[in-house]
Amino acid sequence: QVLLVESGGGLVQVGGSLRLSCEVTGTIFSRQAWRWYRQAPGKEREWVASISSDNSAYYIESVKGRFTIARDNAKNTVLLQMNSLKPEDTAIYYCNTVLSTGGEYWGQGTQVTVST
Repeated sequence: QVLLVESGGGLVQVGGSLRLSCEVTGTIFSRQAWRWYRQAPGKEREWVASISSDNSAYYIESVKGRFTIARDNAKNTVLLQMNSLKPEDTAIYYCNTVLSTGGEYWGQGTQVTVST
């Protein structure tokens, strides 16, 4: 069974930083692409960042230059370093993958709150 567990969320002031982690079990981590999504109150879930198996990274425009996605294949962990946080970054952040063999998996989410 594929299991994704996020951690690292919390309350931070504007301009602060947080690092989210997504620990993965039950799949061959190194072969997968991994994604972070977020869902703000009253809004639809949106894609934030992706990292491919060859470490190519992609970001939504609003976080470019502030967020960095990374993967640690030795620890089966996906990271999202978030700097210069803004109130509009407040959301629940989710880790995600779609297996080549079929099936889409989500973590339970971790809350990020940026206060003014």
